Amino acid sequence: MFKNVLITLGLLCSLTIVSAQEPYQFTEVIDLEATPVISQGRTGTCWSFSSTSFLESEIIRLTGKQIDLSEMYTVRNTYPKKADNFVMRQGKAQFSEGGLAHDVMNSVAEYGLVPNTAFSGLLQGETYHNHAELVAVLRSMVETYVDNPGKKLSKKWKDAVEAVLTVYMGENPKSFEYEGKTYTPQSFLELTKINPSDYVNITSFAHSPFYEKFILNIPDNWSYGSFYNVPLDEMISTIDNALENGFTVELDCDVSERTFSSKNGVAVIPESDENYKKALEAIYPEKQITQQYRQDEFENYTTTDDHLMHITGILKDQNGTKYYKVKNSWGTDASRNANGGYVYFSESYMRLKAISITVHKDAVAKALAKKLGW
Repeated sequence: MFKNVLITLGLLCSLTIVSAQEPYQFTEVIDLEATPVISQGRTGTCWSFSSTSFLESEIIRLTGKQIDLSEMYTVRNTYPKKADNFVMRQGKAQFSEGGLAHDVMNSVAEYGLVPNTAFSGLLQGETYHNHAELVAVLRSMVETYVDNPGKKLSKKWKDAVEAVLTVYMGENPKSFEYEGKTYTPQSFLELTKINPSDYVNITSFAHSPFYEKFILNIPDNWSYGSFYNVPLDEMISTIDNALENGFTVELDCDVSERTFSSKNGVAVIPESDENYKKALEAIYPEKQITQQYRQDEFENYTTTDDHLMHITGILKDQNGTKYYKVKNSWGTDASRNANGGYVYFSESYMRLKAISITVHKDAVAKALAKKLGW
């Protein structure tokens, strides 16, 4: 009898081990419409590519139209703002390629939108975005202005920044043709039905009161945008509520972990450190992410803000575990990007590594909206 029990237990353990190592098999539960995956090239402009993809899905939802918007029009109009912030703060601010979703919304509100056919940010003969030289030149310029070698800063520096942007990216369009009609950036914005004030930023960190707004102190928040702070469970439920009701979600996250892989197309948080590499190819138990653990990992710099992406759906693996379908902007080369350029985030990864989300205010559950004072 005792021997039979041991044999049975041994078989159960073996079955558990096999089950825990099964290769991923995903089934789509929700798959909202999005424009094709494209590459941000050699630029740090994921914030514009992902947020623009998010707006493209919003245009589909609002109008039924699929429009290829210009990511670089927003980038082109945001660089002077970054330069002004850096120079006026005498170099005590961030000046880099990075940004956040609200930078796109701010640009849309002030400068409108244009299709990619009106402004690609590529000059004649170019097929690939590469801002390495542009950024080096701009950084050198703004640092020179902060050093103020002339002892009195002239107003010419702003024209100089604009001139460099025009040389490297092209001149901003004032009007353009689209589907047989003439538009300005503002009239084209009206066509899309996008209202930038309809979108809200939500995060979850315990160092600030919940259900209030605060400025999230991360390096790429150079424009000092504010976020609604909610408990972690409610941030995750907001993502779910949005997707279940036909709204996609913009995501700011950390992809520096060894368990994020665009090549494998998954992002997970294994319970055991020993399974970090193996968990990219097969199912292993994951950590339970609490509010406190999330906070600790943020405050010790293990979780950082380094990439923005676009959540367009929900999947489940063969065990019924939930994953999020997340659109990346690194292209579709199958040797480097699985799933056609999408990465499937486990809920554990999302709970730990999602810095913030941006959604249409109508995607927020009424109970939470009431707590936020809407």
